[in-house]
Amino acid sequence: MAVSSADRTPLIAGNWKMYKTPTESTAFLTNFLPLVKSNEIAEIVLFPAMPSLPAMVDAASGKNVSVGSQTMHWLEEGAYTGETSPVMLTSLGVTHVLIGHSERRRYFNETDARVNLKLKAALKHGLTPIVCVGEHFEERERNLTADVLKLQTSVALEGIDPAALVPLVIAYEPVWAIGTGRTATPEMAEEAHGIIREHIVREAGEAIAASTRILYGGSVKPENTAELTAMPNIDGALVGGASLDATSFAAIVTNTALPS
Repeated sequence: MAVSSADRTPLIAGNWKMYKTPTESTAFLTNFLPLVKSNEIAEIVLFPAMPSLPAMVDAASGKNVSVGSQTMHWLEEGAYTGETSPVMLTSLGVTHVLIGHSERRRYFNETDARVNLKLKAALKHGLTPIVCVGEHFEERERNLTADVLKLQTSVALEGIDPAALVPLVIAYEPVWAIGTGRTATPEMAEEAHGIIREHIVREAGEAIAASTRILYGGSVKPENTAELTAMPNIDGALVGGASLDATSFAAIVTNTALPS
């Protein structure tokens, strides 16, 4: 049976990238938690830098905020200097993981095939995956947005039993809007989210597509959160720079539209 957007809890995720020491990270939580203590609308997940994960997991324990990792390897162990395995993450109490962020794709060769391997590993180890997809400006200009989104989604889900995809979250991040101050209009974002959801129907069936949360990421700010998340297929936001400030990020959580 199809599920309406009212059954999809909005998710607001803050990706801190390579910012904040462990001390700075926990200080953020001290300031942030009182600002969202009455939040009953959105699930909140923070993605600090790897060295801050243990401190953040401890500081967020019992609170209304979860902690995720910005990346991971797909293998459980091995001679892969600098990498972190899903087993290591779950041992810390990490609950979520970002997969295929555009910066990982651009700078660290995170191909569609590697996204698929990481998604399989995340699901195997009980981590909630947020799989990032999105087109470059040149691809949008050439009317290739739908082709790019369908390809990235197809390869990510390849070989995975649809029943295992219940925890899946997708983040649509138009690469041209990340860190540029440019934001897709709500209508542009909604169109892209609809393309992704329709393609999940083909790949995993109507029920999984209807229940999968699809987030928007790309210069999200308190001022544009409400109109973006009010769109039927936009189930929250993956926030970059605006998530580094407790007041700004709390305003984004507060401004998240109720699911309709």
